[in-house]
Amino acid sequence: MDSEIRYKPAFSAIFITLNPGESITAEAGAMASMDAQLSMKTQFSGGFFSAWLKKFFGGESLFVNTFTNNTRQPLSLVLTQSVIGDIESLELRGTEMCFQPGAYIANTPGVKIGVRWAGFKSWLAREGLFKLQLGGRGTVFFGAYGGLTQKRISGDFIVDTSHLVAYEPRIKMSVGLAGGLLGSVTSGEGLVNRLSGSGTIYLQSRSLDGLVRFLRPKVR
Repeated sequence: MDSEIRYKPAFSAIFITLNPGESITAEAGAMASMDAQLSMKTQFSGGFFSAWLKKFFGGESLFVNTFTNNTRQPLSLVLTQSVIGDIESLELRGTEMCFQPGAYIANTPGVKIGVRWAGFKSWLAREGLFKLQLGGRGTVFFGAYGGLTQKRISGDFIVDTSHLVAYEPRIKMSVGLAGGLLGSVTSGEGLVNRLSGSGTIYLQSRSLDGLVRFLRPKVR
């Protein structure tokens, strides 16, 4: 399989060439265009039980689509995301990564999709009760609203809610006030993600919640 992410960073799209016998699994609705000879199979995301958990508690789609090249010639496929922003690919080599709701786009065979309990504090912060957890060996494509930044942390680190896109499972995450009760309310920061440990995280430069707050008084 060959892949290239074009139109970065604002309007990123994944251009994929599937060779004979190759396949890729993508979030429902991610396909922008494809050769008509490609086969598409729709199934529950990670199995029936995991799919319903991700749908109702994690903000993910109930189904995923698997695109397979059953011909004898290379075929093309273009995948994208619903928000304006960047897309990155991540190689998993027996490792795991947790993704916030809406970040996952696609994965190659060998990657296992599951869910990870995030806790009620995460739900109160509108980040879902469960996180999507991908592991195994293969390539994962994920996106963000705005630009994407990869950062290595060691120790404690604070990220505003809705700016954290992905993190390694060994990093502990809790949700709390940005400061004291009065300061958190008056500063406009509210709840934040408090991360601790060592590992890699991905951040997005924009917040969908911030966009909603900006637009709400203008569309009344």
